[in-house]
Amino acid sequence: MALGTNTGGAGAGTEVPALSGAPLLGSLHDLKSDSLGTYLRAQQLHGDVVRVSAGPPGMRADLYCVFSPEGVQQVLASEAANFRKDNAFYQEVRESFGNGLLTSQDEDYLRQRRLVQPLFTRRRVDGYAGAVAAETASVVTAWEEALDGIVDVSDEMTHLALRAVARILFGTDVEATADVVARCFPVITDYVLRRGYSPANIPRNWPTPGNRRAAAAMDELYGVCDRIIGQRRRAGADASGEDLLTLLAAARSSDDGEFDDGELRDQVLIFLLAGHETTATSLCFALHLLARHPEQQDRAREEITRVLGGRPPQASDLERLPYLSQVVKEAMRLYPAAPVIGRKAVAATRIGGHAVPAGADVILAPWVTHRRPEHWPDPERFDPDRFTPEAEAGRPRYAWFPFGGGPRACIGQHFSMLESVIALAMILRAYSFEAVDAEIPVGAGITLRTEGPARCRVRRLDTPRAE
Repeated sequence: MALGTNTGGAGAGTEVPALSGAPLLGSLHDLKSDSLGTYLRAQQLHGDVVRVSAGPPGMRADLYCVFSPEGVQQVLASEAANFRKDNAFYQEVRESFGNGLLTSQDEDYLRQRRLVQPLFTRRRVDGYAGAVAAETASVVTAWEEALDGIVDVSDEMTHLALRAVARILFGTDVEATADVVARCFPVITDYVLRRGYSPANIPRNWPTPGNRRAAAAMDELYGVCDRIIGQRRRAGADASGEDLLTLLAAARSSDDGEFDDGELRDQVLIFLLAGHETTATSLCFALHLLARHPEQQDRAREEITRVLGGRPPQASDLERLPYLSQVVKEAMRLYPAAPVIGRKAVAATRIGGHAVPAGADVILAPWVTHRRPEHWPDPERFDPDRFTPEAEAGRPRYAWFPFGGGPRACIGQHFSMLESVIALAMILRAYSFEAVDAEIPVGAGITLRTEGPARCRVRRLDTPRAE
């Protein structure tokens, strides 16, 4: 076969080492029961590039797993055009959540990115700080009535992140959308996962119970989005809102035109998906880790009190709270919201000296790369000081990539950091945390998901007065 000319070895490249599995189904059971542990074991046994096979003969899938920062950079950045979102999983996401920025490709993606990019400048995103602070203030107040002073930070941060992104997207229509999203998203995401990781699927239009439940959830979700989009269209030039949907509806250029109603809905659905589940994960685990590490919790709170006093946090405070930002980054290292990223190789190439064939399903796993001990000594230890500027400068660019990278890097990464730091600042200033659940089982869904409670005992603190 013709191989690429990228770095990683001469000639045809060596055969990719394989993770051993069951004779009939390969590693299918391991991937279904603990995919993150399976990928971690594959790297520990076989190194930077490992083939994991799953499924019965005739339907078996070979996954080429890439774990080194250099290999990740090759897939996401230097050879990004050779690794596309053409796998079965992305197709299922596309069919359920639309062809938005997360799932679109080629000219569709470039056009969408050009239309959306002006709405995600740092200045524009900083304007959403007030919405985040308002939603966080509601959570802080509600926790005063927590039963026995115990809250499940997984549920609470999902609620907070969903309401924040819904307020930013829909403005005054947040109440009409947040409940629908909270009810419908779990049904749809579970449906996507079952189909995305199944060797074979029945058609979506067959009237099975699972198909009917998913179709009903999609109809309800699409309906509320279409209704609000219709209202914005009818308002036209009279629309005065600064919510993201109004700005998306008004986005246009001479070369790229504007979004039609279907494209608007696709963008809204993808922003809802990516904008609340990822940030909720980061907030949940930042609080969980601080609850287990009182010294780091006290250090973060001291910084917050010194910088903010009693005033509400603002976007400009992001740079004034470096330790809190380090806490968020370390939480993202240990618990990346996107623990597994998939691509499909267009042409045969070499990665780390190993031959990867055309058409191969390629797996990147931040969950694993973020635990490479040569870049992260004692990798399971929670240590925000790993993210001082000096420490970051000493590591490969893709040793840490919670937002992906290259031309498809997450457009909302500044918003995610802004939201996380503002919310944590307000919560930690108001409450101290003690972990009730020392360990939280997790699994890989569309995003990282908790598979058990993440309870903390919270104690109200005296909030400093503004000077």
